[in-house]
Amino acid sequence: MAEGVDLLKLGDEGLYFDEPCAPQVESLIVQAARLYGEAAAENCLLRAYFLAPEQLSVLVALYRYYFYQHRMEDALLVAERALDVTARRLHLVGGWSCIGHFALGEAAMLSMGLLRFHLLALKASAVVLLRLKRLDEAGLRLAKIAEVDERDVLGIAPLLEIIAARQAARAEEVSP
Repeated sequence: MAEGVDLLKLGDEGLYFDEPCAPQVESLIVQAARLYGEAAAENCLLRAYFLAPEQLSVLVALYRYYFYQHRMEDALLVAERALDVTARRLHLVGGWSCIGHFALGEAAMLSMGLLRFHLLALKASAVVLLRLKRLDEAGLRLAKIAEVDERDVLGIAPLLEIIAARQAARAEEVSP
């Protein structure tokens, strides 16, 4: 972990759901929750997205909808969008793959809450990649988090163990 950066500390700026949200967008998210399981729920979330494509609450709602509907490719697209939005806000040039201790420290000074969101979105994208059986891609993302989260505050170690076990099983299947 970057020196002086405590990933458990939230900072004073609040969390993603504390960001101001236009009443129409908030209403669409609430309506989607009420309609969960019906096709109209997705339409509400997509309308909210078109109205506020960088609103993190919208991206979280859309990600959760797709994830719980087992639409992993769609969930991955939304997770990637959340990573792009937060990387830009945190001035992480090159995105998640370029996060190192120095960039982590600078991002933490901008917004600790947003940095945690970014790392958790990276973890969420890795979980989706695991579900899609794209182990190598998931492993790269999780390894990047582990590199900057040396105390494993974000709980990456068990996921890395799953990848290692699956890769070992795959290797056993291949070798005679």
